[in-house]
Amino acid sequence: MMDKNLTRRGFLLGSLITLGGCSTLTRSAGPNILVKKSAGPVRVASIGCGGMGKNDVVGVERDGAVIAALCDVDARMGSEAFDWYPQVPHYTDFREMLDNETDIDAVMVSTPDHTHAPAALYAMAKGKHVYVQKPLTVTIYEARMLRAAARKHRVATQMGNQGHSADDVRALCEVIWAGVIGDIKEVHCWSDRPIWPQNLSGPWPAEPVPETLDWDLWLGTAQARPYNKAYCPFAWRAWWDFGTGALGDMGCHIIDPAFWALHLGAPQSVECLQKEGGNEMTAPAKSVIRYNFPERQWKDKTLPPVSLYWYDGGILPERPAGIGDAKLGDGANGSFFVGTKGVLTCGCYGGEPRLLPESEQKTLNAPEPYIPRVGGVYKDWLNACLTGQPACSNFEYSVPLTEMVILGTVALRAGRKIEWDDAAMKVTNAPEANRFLIREYRKGWNIPGAKKLNPGR
Repeated sequence: MMDKNLTRRGFLLGSLITLGGCSTLTRSAGPNILVKKSAGPVRVASIGCGGMGKNDVVGVERDGAVIAALCDVDARMGSEAFDWYPQVPHYTDFREMLDNETDIDAVMVSTPDHTHAPAALYAMAKGKHVYVQKPLTVTIYEARMLRAAARKHRVATQMGNQGHSADDVRALCEVIWAGVIGDIKEVHCWSDRPIWPQNLSGPWPAEPVPETLDWDLWLGTAQARPYNKAYCPFAWRAWWDFGTGALGDMGCHIIDPAFWALHLGAPQSVECLQKEGGNEMTAPAKSVIRYNFPERQWKDKTLPPVSLYWYDGGILPERPAGIGDAKLGDGANGSFFVGTKGVLTCGCYGGEPRLLPESEQKTLNAPEPYIPRVGGVYKDWLNACLTGQPACSNFEYSVPLTEMVILGTVALRAGRKIEWDDAAMKVTNAPEANRFLIREYRKGWNIPGAKKLNPGR
């Protein structure tokens, strides 16, 4: 019976997309969203309700949703959320939950990175709106699959990079688009991550599986191996099979203000300039990565080429000249933009944007706000479910952002500069790096014919 269920589920996962004819990459609203038909609040299920999932459950309920079902592969991790909602169904396998709970309107995916794509694809195939934690996926191929599925099934989507829904990042864009700091040719972004061990070797020896954990379900699409606490519950982000390292963890937050404000799109090339450690299995302890973006058209303007630098593991960028001892970012995380007329910095989520030196901020005549303020990431998504007005970090926006971030991990793993053909979805100068763009799912989780599909742009 289990094999039959897995085959049926695999078929559902594989048949949800009829790809072909996907439109050119845009930041548009995407498909017409099929709004909730029944009266009343949005009924939301959580996949991965322990960890970050707890915050997502609290946030979405606060903003008006009803929690309709909960799922976590680890009863201990999920216990707090399970205790909060004893009256709703509790599950270990998200596929069983989505098969059984037909009155769910929408699903939040807050699992480790490697389960984001299969869970979101399964939910969208059943017509459920989806909110997926960042980064959306571990591979570029998966990211394009998600966008294609959202278009096909006309669902409301949102990535959990909450800063994109905040007021501060909108004020930052308005200042930059007003030309206050001139043309921007350089951006520097940094994070204090990893706060978990990276640069690990393995495979690790078998340890007893915790009684509360379904290890096989936790592995999901990843290839089988014995349980070891080095993988979960804490350090999974370090392992390429499960996570995307420090860059994948924080890049969709910290790089997002630059990606939006500068209309970056896909880079021409990506190069790892510095790293400490790293191997076939895990991300390095530290790294510096440079993304190079070509000239871009925005409305009637030609925007200049931009180099964006990423720093993690405690490495910090050189301070710009002329800013004195002003604080950059929020200290541990942040970014700064170097323009022909000045410097602008902001914190981890685009928070507290300010001109440097501080005397410039005091004299700033800020533009009148005109980008819509949306009231937060959960409210924005719930509004999309109810009205069909797309959420601001819907997959038409967040897939290209995720792809850009993930290309940094491809360059890290390739060990050389990579040149990117976005339309063809391939590395052109280092064919061996293309193996990092797609991965083979473990038997029982396969998407039939996936390697023959062309997710498009």
